[in-house]
Amino acid sequence: MPPEISNILASLHPALTDEVFETIVGAGDVRIERIISNGQSTPEGEWYDQSQDEWVLLLSGSAGLLFEDSTDPVRLAPGEHLLIPAGCRHRVAWTDPQIPTVWLAVHYTAEPRP
Repeated sequence: MPPEISNILASLHPALTDEVFETIVGAGDVRIERIISNGQSTPEGEWYDQSQDEWVLLLSGSAGLLFEDSTDPVRLAPGEHLLIPAGCRHRVAWTDPQIPTVWLAVHYTAEPRP
């Protein structure tokens, strides 16, 4: 039986009030997920502080990520990606309220850094 083909940009729901986190695949300490945002942001005063590295790729929409040691958000457009090291406190400052912002996130444990 051939593998099932899926489209990461299918089944987007622009009217949702909450972000949607969907695990696409995971094994061991690696998890790949699709995140759909529709104008959401991380609540004021809250920060993500993850124990794993996270590589994110923005597939559609736009977003601003704010890092704890910064005053201005980093703006992401479709096709742009970045690596957020474990322990790097960050928050989503804003996402596009007009069209779904679709993220591909890969969470993993990296080799110890020298």
